[in-house]
Amino acid sequence: MYKKILSAVNEHINSEIAARYALNLAKACKAKLYLCFIAEKDTSPTSIEMAENAIKRLFIMAREMDIKVESITATGDPLKEIEKIVKHEAIDIAFAATKREDIEKRFYAGTFARRLSLNLSCSVALVRVVHIGRLHPNKLLVPLKGGDGHIKERAHFIAKMAEGFESKVFVFHATKPITKFFHGEIHITPLEWEKRLPENIAEFMRHLKKHKIEYEGKLLPGAVARSITIEAASKRHDLIIMGASERSLLSSILKGNPVEAVLREAPCDLIIFKPYNENK
Repeated sequence: MYKKILSAVNEHINSEIAARYALNLAKACKAKLYLCFIAEKDTSPTSIEMAENAIKRLFIMAREMDIKVESITATGDPLKEIEKIVKHEAIDIAFAATKREDIEKRFYAGTFARRLSLNLSCSVALVRVVHIGRLHPNKLLVPLKGGDGHIKERAHFIAKMAEGFESKVFVFHATKPITKFFHGEIHITPLEWEKRLPENIAEFMRHLKKHKIEYEGKLLPGAVARSITIEAASKRHDLIIMGASERSLLSSILKGNPVEAVLREAPCDLIIFKPYNENK
């Protein structure tokens, strides 16, 4: 599914760490990796040098992992230049690190990361780096909700990330409390999950089985964002992979946006994954 993977790199360390996630996905998929740095007109010589050095380190690492790799540098508007690269090279998925503004701004619709996810003609993985020194996630937490689409690609992305890091997947579904039937957490086997959960989540589990990925399932009633962050912190997960929220601005104001809440509170690295054509 992923034959060409792009990772945007700049002078900040979080972009280099995000690229390492792309590296491992490329290894698992036997894909070609493109490392790109787009220098804006006012970028300082020091920042350019730092970005170029990061690309050199990543390039060497890719070659050592036997990954086909190519580096691209350009000057101009980062979003427009990355769009050009994606179209010209027929990129399947692009990685980029989130910035501080994505965490501090309540509605991240106007941020570079958000515009990237909405405008690129490929799937997008936005990476929020929390732990700079933790580069090998062993436990992947995957929150899912009823109604999530593009299940086959979501499962493929997560399965290949797990394969690349030899990680275990923990599928997590936060529901509204059903006090009439139970209190607190429910721990059920993967087989029981497929009987109880929404069809799209059961389908996701079946795809993980096809990929031969080790996983566990968990059902927990409560607020979505809070449940995710508590689960990640209490069980010491290394990486959260969740879908991009397409809630409207008005809905976000009235109900809040789970993705933005997790962006602010995540106790570990976070990947916001948006399959291509998610909201077409």
